[in-house]
Amino acid sequence: MKTTLMQTDVVWADPEANRRKLEAMLSGLPETDLVVLPEMFSTGFMPEPEGRAETDGGTLRWMISKAREYGFALAGSISTEEAGRLYNRFCFVEPDGKVSFYDKRHLFSISGEDRKYTPGDRRVIVEYKGVRILLQICYDLRFPESCRNFIRDDGTPDYDLAIFVASWPSRRIESWNTLLKARAIENQSFVIGVNRVGTDPECDYPGASVMLDPMGRTVVSCGTGRETSATGELDLRLLSAFRESFPALKDIL
Repeated sequence: MKTTLMQTDVVWADPEANRRKLEAMLSGLPETDLVVLPEMFSTGFMPEPEGRAETDGGTLRWMISKAREYGFALAGSISTEEAGRLYNRFCFVEPDGKVSFYDKRHLFSISGEDRKYTPGDRRVIVEYKGVRILLQICYDLRFPESCRNFIRDDGTPDYDLAIFVASWPSRRIESWNTLLKARAIENQSFVIGVNRVGTDPECDYPGASVMLDPMGRTVVSCGTGRETSATGELDLRLLSAFRESFPALKDIL
């Protein structure tokens, strides 16, 4: 499955401007099956979202429209207000209009995200083009128990790819790089981490978006410091062969 990492510089608190920018970037992509955007890609990371979180579903409708237009899935998180509650919501939109979503479970208390947003209460795995995909957001990366790859009743691991969308600051980027590799190796899965670039009122963001194989090796990377995209191939045959040759997941207690 061809997957594109889209590392963007987010315009602060301006969904319309961010959608316009993304439309130009999407139109020039090579052939792909899935495009992954950063955390809160339409507004920037907002621990104080009052009056800025999306209430009209505009960005989700945009995602549905673009997925249909281009024939690939779109994934990324949106600061969303629903029924009076705020969610950091990871939306996975397929070309046929199907929408799956995951609400961030580990809210970043250091910035006060936990005081404004409602945490999610369920694990979400999406199956798309034969790939089982675990949806995760930023701070979730620090909690390995939440992304543990368990063996299902049929004897297979419950996911093949974990996606982490993020607004991860420059001062902690070594942790990002290390933890992404750890999650890939310990769960014998592909891992994608898509992080934004640029600045907001609080932080500087370096990017360092990457796709890793189940041995923690880089498949494709966006590098640091610039708005760009990179497309790589997620090879299920490689994944299956590695798991068969080294079936460590079967020893999970």
